[in-house]
Amino acid sequence: MERRTIGATALDVGAVGLGCMPMNWAYGRSEQRGDRSLRAVHAALDAGVSLLDTADMYGPFTNELLLGRVLKERRADVFVSTKCGLLVGDGHVVANGRPEYVRRACDASLRRLQTDVLDLYLLHRADPEVPVEETWGAMAGLVAAGKVRALGLSAVGVRRTRRSPTADLYEGTIRQLARVQQVFPVAAVQAELSVWAPEALARLLPWCGARGIGLLAAMPLGSGFLTGTLTPGGGFEPDDPRARHPRFTAEMMAANQPLVAGLRRVAARHGDGVTAAQVALAWVLAQGRHVVPVPGTKRERWAVENAGAAGLRLTDGDLAELAALPAARESWEYPRS
Repeated sequence: MERRTIGATALDVGAVGLGCMPMNWAYGRSEQRGDRSLRAVHAALDAGVSLLDTADMYGPFTNELLLGRVLKERRADVFVSTKCGLLVGDGHVVANGRPEYVRRACDASLRRLQTDVLDLYLLHRADPEVPVEETWGAMAGLVAAGKVRALGLSAVGVRRTRRSPTADLYEGTIRQLARVQQVFPVAAVQAELSVWAPEALARLLPWCGARGIGLLAAMPLGSGFLTGTLTPGGGFEPDDPRARHPRFTAEMMAANQPLVAGLRRVAARHGDGVTAAQVALAWVLAQGRHVVPVPGTKRERWAVENAGAAGLRLTDGDLAELAALPAARESWEYPRS
């Protein structure tokens, strides 16, 4: 697989990563089985993937424990990225950016992952009660202690609202980045980027590119919608976040099918076996050499298919056709009769 470098320290990773959250958190919990997830991780690594993305809150904790079984056997093959800063309670999630907590969280992640060092440690969310510089300073101390190689910031969860649908989603993230950059270099930012969620292209991606910061593209397959494998009205499990997402109502999934159709048209031009999902990932890869899509899956088949997108090169015509697709619509935009 093609390799890419992210961050000023030139962290080397496979061009496509693997998001491990679905293995132990949120999506389709009834189908989360450890042995199957392990097979998916090993298959991804065999296909050239190196970046495994996790967080201590996934489970909580169980996803890191699962990946620890992989790292124990294949540490040299893995670039491990995990996150801290969110605590999972009974039906709620709260931020914790206190320095003493960050240090404890890192030590706990190292134990669960069965490794001596984290390749990338991301702040999952800033704590509104703690100056972000204090949290970041504690994380920088972990680099000095040799427990972490590089630091990143997660902007996942930033969403357009009905009240301000055209606002710059990442204005606050950029302000945070500017502040922490004064304390210790940011190696990577994790943010949503896909054909149906291109907002990071406006300011966040150029801002990162100008400063040598990598962008880990979260949800590059639109939480599964862009694969074309989800049926409008098919329903989701009650604890699946898509059950409450405005783009995953039956009406909106039907209204946004032109996006999937466009991906399939491009895929058909590239020959048998090329899928809409691979085109969606190739589009993300085409947005810059500092961009690494991190599609999530718990299935071996999809892990291998996603890795194959690294070898797909879209033409200028392909990219122009994808750029001309209609913007994804939210449920509150849907015309009612």
